[in-house]
Amino acid sequence: TGEPPARRAAVAAVLRRGAAGHEVLLMTRALHERDPWSGQVSLPGGTREPHDADLLATALRETREELGLDLGLSARLITQLSPVTAVARGGPLPMDITPFVFGVEPSSALSLRPGPEAAEAFWFPLAAAACGDLDGEHVWTAAAGAGAGTLRRVLPCWNFEGRVIWGLTHRMLRDLLAVAGGS
Repeated sequence: TGEPPARRAAVAAVLRRGAAGHEVLLMTRALHERDPWSGQVSLPGGTREPHDADLLATALRETREELGLDLGLSARLITQLSPVTAVARGGPLPMDITPFVFGVEPSSALSLRPGPEAAEAFWFPLAAAACGDLDGEHVWTAAAGAGAGTLRRVLPCWNFEGRVIWGLTHRMLRDLLAVAGGS
């Protein structure tokens, strides 16, 4: 009903031109019991902190903390996508996530140093995703509560080099592809 979410977050979609088209920088989140997206593939980003001037500052800070990449020095801001409602463990959260899209030169020697929140960083081929080459289905399950059995959902995903890109990351990258295409 028009009320702002209780929390705001931002992510950075960092693009570069690869041999087969645009690639986006993704990370696999480190395993942590209090992280609802623990172990999943994501864009670098996180919750806005009181000292962040705005959500763009949040995306820049989080990318620096999670991947050691200073986008203020190595990238140009291309656009901001529409916020999406955060979802975890089968339901919406009182938080929205604003994706910011950045471009880096293919020849940039980006030094990525995953921090404690990131297990790894890798480049994901948007062209292969856009044309359907990586399409798959991810089966999400969770306990439904006392005596209620198990919740099960079949969700679209992309499978890439043993990684599964699904959920919020899949949704935000689909939004990016709708705006920019996959070339």
